[in-house]
Amino acid sequence: MSKNNFPTLTLANWQSTRDTIQVYAQVLGKIRRALTPAQRHWAHISLQAATTGLTTTPILAESITFEMLLDFAAHKLVITTSRGEQWHKPFEGQSAATFCEETLAALDSLGIHLEIDRTLFSDTTPRNYDPAAAAQYWQILSQIDAIFKQFKGKLRGETSPVQLWPHHIDLAVLWFTGRLIPGVDPEDEESADEQMNFGFSPGDAAIPNPYFYITAYPLPDGLTDTPLPDGAIWTTEGFTGALLMYESLVSADDPEEKLLDFLRTVQQTGARLMK
Repeated sequence: MSKNNFPTLTLANWQSTRDTIQVYAQVLGKIRRALTPAQRHWAHISLQAATTGLTTTPILAESITFEMLLDFAAHKLVITTSRGEQWHKPFEGQSAATFCEETLAALDSLGIHLEIDRTLFSDTTPRNYDPAAAAQYWQILSQIDAIFKQFKGKLRGETSPVQLWPHHIDLAVLWFTGRLIPGVDPEDEESADEQMNFGFSPGDAAIPNPYFYITAYPLPDGLTDTPLPDGAIWTTEGFTGALLMYESLVSADDPEEKLLDFLRTVQQTGARLMK
């Protein structure tokens, strides 16, 4: 994989488009949550990578199965049903309220009836959507998704899907040791499972440029003493975990191997210490 596959991505240059993508992803996440049976660790509210964008994966609504796709190649929302119907709407910088209403109305016209909390998407301010910025983001995210899946495929034990969380717009995968945390109610699945989280954020208020992160729950003694690959650091600002800035991949001779080395180094140490 050439370093040219990872172009520079500076949040300040496309933040308004990033925020628009996040709002649209949140609408799809709420719809998926309303109709999908609950899954462990909230996997029923996330989106996953498809060929050209982010998908809800197939959702069953009574006798109809449908799928929703944020398409960053054709720059439109696509809804496809198991009856062969397809509805699409270009991204035109719709406000949160307009995008939500258009999407729910489209589903209704296809015989898919549901309600979500529309007050979450009541903002009527027009948004910005730059197709070039969205396409570049997708080029980057789809490659990271493939590397995360390569990493996930070598892990022993249970893992989550590689999934995008709309609330923080980070792509992540969880690895579970298989052990319960002593003193925590085993029925509290969100807090009872010993785990590590491996993710990619396009940037946020705390770290204003794209970065990779690794956290462990609970944090085992000695993990933050682990020597990290070149360019990675341990941080306690905002969260305690390992941090690798995305920009370091842009200049790497082998960005795929650099990222895999980061993920594997921390996971292997965590697996040894979380006993």
